[in-house]
Amino acid sequence: MSALLKLALAFDWLSTKLGKIAAWTVLIAALISAGNAMIRYGLNTSSNGWLEIQWYLFAATVMLGAPVVLKLNEHVRVDIMYGRLKGNGPVYVDLFGLIFFLLPAMAVLAWLSWPLFLDKFNTGEMSQSAGGLIRWPFVLLLPLGFGLMFVQGLSEIVKRICYLKGIFEMDTHYEKPVQ
Repeated sequence: MSALLKLALAFDWLSTKLGKIAAWTVLIAALISAGNAMIRYGLNTSSNGWLEIQWYLFAATVMLGAPVVLKLNEHVRVDIMYGRLKGNGPVYVDLFGLIFFLLPAMAVLAWLSWPLFLDKFNTGEMSQSAGGLIRWPFVLLLPLGFGLMFVQGLSEIVKRICYLKGIFEMDTHYEKPVQ
């Protein structure tokens, strides 16, 4: 089990690094958005490419940032039930959700998005907008992001099993969101 735990912690490291990249994409997208607005209204010119790169960066934010959100235990859950559980109850609920919901969903989405990426890559599809960008880098984020979420889900399962066996310490504290 210690080898699996080390692998899980390596996945955590990767998710953290990709999360930092995702954080930078937010800043870059905001700067591009501000620059594009200034150019559009100040110089009365624009490019669809600048608009599309913002969408690409948003996709990178979501698809590369989601695994670190799962790692940090900040993902969406059903608070009505989860917040009332005591002891190891939340860990068992997490395991159930990870095994029966997250992993199957991420596997199916990665599987279904891979052919879409291959099609865009092989055809070199471009945006239909004038000055638009090539599509495959954006579409690659789909199977990549879903695959990364699947791997982070495996990491979370390993860590929770190790926690229940008493081999790994993890913070199981859950704070309900402020409504």
